Amino acid sequence: MGEAVVAHRPVDTNRSEIFSWAMYDWANSAFSTIVVTTLLGPYLSNLAQSASGVSFLGMRFEPDAFFPTMVSISVILQVFLLPLLGTIADYSMLKKRLMLAFATLGAVATLLLFFVQPDLPLLGTNGAILLGGLLFILANLSFGGAVVLYNAFLPDIAEPKDRDRVSSFGWALGYLGGGLALLIALGLFTVMADKGLAVRIGLALAGAWWLIFTLAFPGRKLRQRPALKQLPEGENYLSQGVKQIWRTLTTMYREYPETLKYLIAYLIYNDGIQTVIVVSTMFAATELGAKADTLMMLILMIQFLAFFGALLFGWFAGKMGAKKAIIISIIIWAGIVIYAYALLYQIWQLFILGAFVALVMGGSQALSRSLYSQLIPRQNESEYFGFYEISERGTSWIGPLVFAAAVQFTGSSRVAILSLILFFIVGLLLLIPVNVRKAMLDAGNDPTGVVL
Repeated sequence: MGEAVVAHRPVDTNRSEIFSWAMYDWANSAFSTIVVTTLLGPYLSNLAQSASGVSFLGMRFEPDAFFPTMVSISVILQVFLLPLLGTIADYSMLKKRLMLAFATLGAVATLLLFFVQPDLPLLGTNGAILLGGLLFILANLSFGGAVVLYNAFLPDIAEPKDRDRVSSFGWALGYLGGGLALLIALGLFTVMADKGLAVRIGLALAGAWWLIFTLAFPGRKLRQRPALKQLPEGENYLSQGVKQIWRTLTTMYREYPETLKYLIAYLIYNDGIQTVIVVSTMFAATELGAKADTLMMLILMIQFLAFFGALLFGWFAGKMGAKKAIIISIIIWAGIVIYAYALLYQIWQLFILGAFVALVMGGSQALSRSLYSQLIPRQNESEYFGFYEISERGTSWIGPLVFAAAVQFTGSSRVAILSLILFFIVGLLLLIPVNVRKAMLDAGNDPTGVVL
């Protein structure tokens, strides 16, 4: 017996719920900003340098290659988990519960990074680095699981014509929240004599921030809607989820070809964006000798400017359409990579480059999310966002793996950063031909009122 699909329901909009939904971006952005972008990569790299590298199962990692490798491992695991998780959420009343469970698990793993320190009892420095890598994998995997379900609430709370604005608002709040959390971490780093302890407290702060604001806002206000699909007879969530992954890929290829084109383009250009974000502080520390306080000042500036950048690109999308606004942002990203390779040699230049990063960072990601929500069938949001999330914020795997391999073989982060321009060029070439109107109609969505 085939699956039962519940009748299409209208969007139930509520300002309080929209705000609480957007506050999850505020909550989890402390992890992205403090852990992924600013502190953990350089901290583990410094620990590895003090131990002359990292050893694991007979393999030896260069200090700057270990953290990007951990990023890649966490996302390879997401490749298997996230589409399955999204499918289960579409067939059940568990979307909110699963989102909160993954957020809590990720936040606790982040809190435990406080204990990663040199000469850790029983483990030593090498063991502490490996523990840090393991906790990061768990936290980043949980981050991705929670965001799949978070993104899938967007069609529940916003009409199609409002999604660019609502998505951009969420990203803007995320940058503001992440910036405030980083400001606190920077203050601790500035006033504390023990810089290693200051970093560890900053990492724990990110976990506490993530947990507290998740429980206070989406945990209280986000509403679970009835599932739009019912399980076929004789199936459970796991068995149906496994079958549905292959069925969805086949359906996308046959029935939603424009959506599939967009998803492939997104996976590629977003790999470039996420890799730039992940390795930027490591690049600045290695190539320019930037200190931790300088890096935190830079990221802090980017966070607050990105708040306005996200809102600005939301406004652009309202005037020219999300696709055109995304194309402009990708061109700027390519220029950023070229500048970093060819012209970036002074610390003060970092702040000029950071202003351009802030301009496009929030906009490109917010609009990518809202545009994708327009191109997927209404009853399959969680599942489709599972595929989408494989390459979402800080969860790219090809880019960090390419960067880590380039560093491993050349010993130069500057050479490695140049390789990332391919992601923007290929992604742009694949995005331009996507027919957004056809994709919306194919998925059964109404393009009326949506600027294309």
